[in-house]
Amino acid sequence: MNFGFVIPVYNHGSTLDAVIKNLLPYNFPIIVVDDGNDEKNKIFIQEAANRYPLVTLITHKKNRGKGKAMKSGIRAAYKMGITHILQLDSDGQHDTLSIPRFIELSEQNPDAVICGIPEYDESAPIERVDGRKYANGYIHVVTFSKEIIDGMIGFRIYPVKPFVKIINHHIISNRMAYDIDILVHFCWKGIRIISEPVKIFYPADGISNYNYVKDTIRISVMYTRLSAILLFTFPIVLIRNYIKGRKINGNK
Repeated sequence: MNFGFVIPVYNHGSTLDAVIKNLLPYNFPIIVVDDGNDEKNKIFIQEAANRYPLVTLITHKKNRGKGKAMKSGIRAAYKMGITHILQLDSDGQHDTLSIPRFIELSEQNPDAVICGIPEYDESAPIERVDGRKYANGYIHVVTFSKEIIDGMIGFRIYPVKPFVKIINHHIISNRMAYDIDILVHFCWKGIRIISEPVKIFYPADGISNYNYVKDTIRISVMYTRLSAILLFTFPIVLIRNYIKGRKINGNK
């Protein structure tokens, strides 16, 4: 297993260096995707890329969305021979002390996605915490399963090969709906989703890229698309869920 990191960056260039520093002890390749940042943020990103040899920088001329940035990062990881990537945000919200546990779980379950469950402190905006409950609730409907506990957190380990296969053959959202969309497709493929807690911090001066109106609409449109697909594929999804359940119970 060859691990690496993928970090999509938009409007968080100033915090990127601190995030990268926390990843250096693992000595894994770090793929940073500059998703069409302004000049101020580009300077921070380029300086970090120049400072650390482990960093590979991918640049989008225009902002194309988190999903598109992750797709670019994953394709680069695949070409580099990386078998598993840990996705994390560039704003420093994710507790990187959780990384060893996520890697351990991935090594024990190399075919699975290891997905974070957010553990919030008192800094978390209540509207963000409550809002994601509704977005996450419909995941259980479109997957016929409660396996995915949180589909919106951007801290997770993916096996690269099936990820590339999914984005090569399916429409996956390019913006904030991406995190849910790709996880649902992994679940539909019969790939196990293992959830593990990770602490989330919300700095007082933090910048959120989530647009409550636009991104909520995008998530709604995504769920409509997924529901339409299920009209034709639900027997296959049910069979794969059954097989996956048998394998999990057989390994206990």
